Amino acid sequence: MEKKVIFFEVQGGSDKGPDGYRKDTMPMVQALQQRGQDAEVIFFDVAKQQEILDYVKVNAIAYVSRINPGNLKDESAYFSMLRQLCEEGIIGMPHPDAMIGYGAKDALVKLTDTSLVPSDTYAYYTIEEFKNTFPKSLMHGIRVLKQNRGSTGEGIWRVQLMDELAQDATEVPLTAKIKCTEAKDNHVEYFELATFMDFCEQYIVGDNGMLVDMQFLPRIKEGEIRLFMLHDKPINVVHKKPADSEDAFSATLFSGANYRYDKPEDWKDLVNTFLSQLPDVMQRLGGYDLPLIWTADFILDTDELGNDRYVLGEMNCSCVGFTSELELAHNVADEIITKINEIILKAI
Repeated sequence: MEKKVIFFEVQGGSDKGPDGYRKDTMPMVQALQQRGQDAEVIFFDVAKQQEILDYVKVNAIAYVSRINPGNLKDESAYFSMLRQLCEEGIIGMPHPDAMIGYGAKDALVKLTDTSLVPSDTYAYYTIEEFKNTFPKSLMHGIRVLKQNRGSTGEGIWRVQLMDELAQDATEVPLTAKIKCTEAKDNHVEYFELATFMDFCEQYIVGDNGMLVDMQFLPRIKEGEIRLFMLHDKPINVVHKKPADSEDAFSATLFSGANYRYDKPEDWKDLVNTFLSQLPDVMQRLGGYDLPLIWTADFILDTDELGNDRYVLGEMNCSCVGFTSELELAHNVADEIITKINEIILKAI
């Protein structure tokens, strides 16, 4: 019996079409079937976890995860099942720990001693370390705080000091006035620093809670550059330019950003620089195979010599969508088959 490629989805959520599936899932299933590779979709349900596990172990050669973690009621149970499948020899696309490693915001901190991420990028896993360090970090200019959870810019704040500091200050006073802009919709709020840090505690508490603190790069106004990757192959580039208003810095469609779709050849310097560092990135993020479908977002900066450089701002691999370019389903299908064949040949 020919083994299948199983696509995992979950019922419900705003990312579904009228048929109940993500709009980019069935095109991938159909593209595989057109190439002679059997495939089907299974909706994960924690109440049926053992039944699903047993079925997939017998019938599948690989799985592709197409679940937005925000739509899962029990993310740990889902990841546990995926780990068991990988241990049974099912090809994980991606392995659950790769999904965590590449999707978590603190991946940036693990890459600070590469040229991709500035060295003054921090992760706060406790309220205490956040409150002890952030007032010192803010001394050095405008900062961006990013929560680990959330999407579409929610919980990503640009923080700008409004008050002048005393010449001998070593950290920003808790009573200092700050201007905070959220990337979700570019709205502005004003706080005292202490009040804002109290507000940010919600991002640190709970499972996988944390904040990443990094430099604000003003050239975000020129646009964020997203590499859409299939394993180690850049397939297309999305140039996301924030809305043309004074406070706008968000590159999400929801916030009014304009998207342009380019070819990787249009961004040769960025692509070549990033691909040359992929082996190092893989090693620092756990040594797993690269995710099947993932993205890396870059912002233009200027180095000490006045030359352009690209700073990695975020990676995502949990459930990267491509609903606006469904023809990419054929590229994905080809990559899945290539990966399966590579692993089969290694096993012979």
